Amino acid sequence: MTDAHPTGQLWADEPEAGWHRYVIADVFTATPLEGNQLAVFPDGRGLGADVMQRTARELNLSETVFFLPAEDSGDVRLRIFTPASELTFAGHPVLGSAFVLGEALGASALTLETGAGPVPVELERGRGGITFGRMQQPVPVPEPYEDTEALLAALGVPRSGLPVEAYRNGPRQVYVELASEAEVAGLWPDQRALAELPVYVSTFAGRGKAWKTRMFAPYHGLPEDPATGSAAGPLALHLARHGRIGFGDEIEIRQGEEIGRPSRLYARAEGSVDKAERVLVGGSAVIVARGEYRLT
Repeated sequence: MTDAHPTGQLWADEPEAGWHRYVIADVFTATPLEGNQLAVFPDGRGLGADVMQRTARELNLSETVFFLPAEDSGDVRLRIFTPASELTFAGHPVLGSAFVLGEALGASALTLETGAGPVPVELERGRGGITFGRMQQPVPVPEPYEDTEALLAALGVPRSGLPVEAYRNGPRQVYVELASEAEVAGLWPDQRALAELPVYVSTFAGRGKAWKTRMFAPYHGLPEDPATGSAAGPLALHLARHGRIGFGDEIEIRQGEEIGRPSRLYARAEGSVDKAERVLVGGSAVIVARGEYRLT
């Protein structure tokens, strides 16, 4: 990104001093007012980390993103904030940012620089706009999870069908398999107890290519997330590693119904049990608002 600032094409004029343009996108859905909301500030130049964090807290969405000039060979550099902290990587902010930047540039292939490294995104177009995006996420490495007993107690469940394991993909993701989709839908976790655990907790159930998830992360300021792209890729890898699906199989993940934000995510892990080679996560997004925020 240069001083010409490509996302300036989203508006016909420049904002007044102290005011900063922003976009709201609903991510992992093609329907406005569904999916996971994302705030994108296309020009974060001149804003310090403290202002970015306070802005994310003010907006109180799952994540808020600020675009900065690329430092390597990418199209733009992202800084990603939850209401409580900055993340090196998160899925729905990367996908939503790709839709915003792809609209401004008219591009079908982008590379977004994150704290976890460059993330390539392929965009599909139809009917005059972007209809689908697929990102190649960093390949997460499974690791044991040390607080299984406390986690299960906080969720109010006796056990997990698969081993409770963690994957680092931006935030640390931990996975708990329940016996049925109805059990996932009926969860009523102890949010105060979960807030003591510095992880994103993904509960899931399903079979074949259809899976239902709910994700809780009160430690990070997210009691429940409508759509968690950074958890989708590791879930596909988790299922493939334990033989629930094959490597290369794409799964559809339903999330967000219980909080009125139905979402659809698509994920697959390629490789083998011995070596995961690629993790791909895709979905749709729709821009639903544009405006200005006074930050300085």
